[in-house]
Amino acid sequence: MSHSHAQGHAPVVIALVGNVVVTAIKSAAAAVSGSSVMFSEAVHSFADTLNQLLLLIGLQRSTKRADESHEYGYGIERFFFGLISACGIFFIGAGVNALHGFEAFLRPEVVEISPLVFVVLAVSACVESYALYAAARELSTAYPKLSWRERIERSDSSTLAVLLEDSVAVFGILVAAGSIAMAELTGNGRWDGAGSLIIAALLAVVAVTLILKNRSYVIGRAMPEEMRDEVLEILNAEPCIEKVLDFRSSEIGLCVYRIKCDVEFNGSALARELFEDWSVADQFEEATESVESFKRAMIDSLDRIPRLIGQRIDAIETRVRERFPEIQHIDIEIN
Repeated sequence: MSHSHAQGHAPVVIALVGNVVVTAIKSAAAAVSGSSVMFSEAVHSFADTLNQLLLLIGLQRSTKRADESHEYGYGIERFFFGLISACGIFFIGAGVNALHGFEAFLRPEVVEISPLVFVVLAVSACVESYALYAAARELSTAYPKLSWRERIERSDSSTLAVLLEDSVAVFGILVAAGSIAMAELTGNGRWDGAGSLIIAALLAVVAVTLILKNRSYVIGRAMPEEMRDEVLEILNAEPCIEKVLDFRSSEIGLCVYRIKCDVEFNGSALARELFEDWSVADQFEEATESVESFKRAMIDSLDRIPRLIGQRIDAIETRVRERFPEIQHIDIEIN
């Protein structure tokens, strides 16, 4: 599995295993305490489990080789499943928690506080923190020289999903603990409902962020601007290219790009290259013998031109791929 395909795999697996455990213990604590915010935490972890399962399916499917029906491969699968996962966070995570939180806020009930609740929250915090650490480490390893803001902008959507979900999970545990404690201290069950609403709002923000991130990949995200500028420099430095008329790019997998450009070739540069290894004097001498010999010389020269153009295009593509191996598909068309 290549680095681009492997990126995001480990954090998702770690988060998935952790959330299975956390969902079970939070559900037990919610059943014992009757706490709305603890129920919200259980729903939150259950939604995260389903979402990470979807991310894992997308990661696995994105490694499939190209075939006749998908000639550029299945790299977009990871973003498609990431988009479904983000919608799941919004509707299941944020939606259910918001409904339950409003109900608890409007019809507050007495929360039964048990030491088990805080033990469960402490264990959950440890598990979620480790998953958060794994996602942060993945980003640090993938982009060691960038700032955290740049890492998040360039991150794989799967790793970003784990990073954001577990950040909210850790913060949500603090919210849950505070809401339960305030409900106990004040005797007002609305604190419990308020905690659910806060968690729902945080999940909604994460969901919208991930939806926008994955949408940009699914509809065709262009390569980074600095990479585009360097590719254009390589093209414009080629003597046989007069000018680049049109340049387009799209990300067809994680850090896998396709570029398409229309160029105008320089006829004079091609002619000079053509005459470097072609004896013009011999051709002239042969061509002046008869009309037929002139035709043969013309046909020979015309036959050499498209082959020479093809060789130059191959050489340009080789230079681009040597500089950027992640550009796997290059289409250069002569205007």
